[in-house]
Amino acid sequence: MTNPQFPQQPMPGQPQAPYYPPPPPKKRAVWPWVLGGIFACILLLFGGCALMIGSVANEVSKQDEKNTTTAPLGTEVRDGKFGFVVTRVDPPVATVGDNQFLQKDAQGEFVLVYVDVTNTGDKAQTYFGQNQKLIDDQNREYSNDTTAELNLNKDVTAEINPGNKLSVVIAFDVPKGTVPAAIELHDSMFSGGARVAVK
Repeated sequence: MTNPQFPQQPMPGQPQAPYYPPPPPKKRAVWPWVLGGIFACILLLFGGCALMIGSVANEVSKQDEKNTTTAPLGTEVRDGKFGFVVTRVDPPVATVGDNQFLQKDAQGEFVLVYVDVTNTGDKAQTYFGQNQKLIDDQNREYSNDTTAELNLNKDVTAEINPGNKLSVVIAFDVPKGTVPAAIELHDSMFSGGARVAVK
């Protein structure tokens, strides 16, 4: 029985009905959306990586095609902003340098390649000997020996202004009996390179 003055209140002395709060609204599950978003990001990431890898592989194959063409000794080849002319190749030597403190002995023997480098671009470009590679008749690749080149060049690294030319000797320490076939010349470590025969 309720109080007539206050219909919501029970009469004094009457037991009070228990109060049950209304049930909370049902929460919608968020995790499927979160997982879906993560999965979509992963797909996009892998798709982008696949496209990038495909593009790099295509560039590498183009560079490989370019590198298979070998120009004759004495002709100019171009790579990036540099024009290169291999003027001569000396017979192998065991030691380079006249200064007893700078003199360098080869592990095998030094192949010395004389190159004129001309900046054919419209901005200064830095020449680095370590970007150049020697290829033998078995298609093995050799890096230059910068320490040996200190005995052979005024500058082993130099900035060349547009139109200027730098003459350098590049030294390669190779096993005795190696038959050099070509030098691969680069204007930077990322360029495709141009090959010139050295025999």
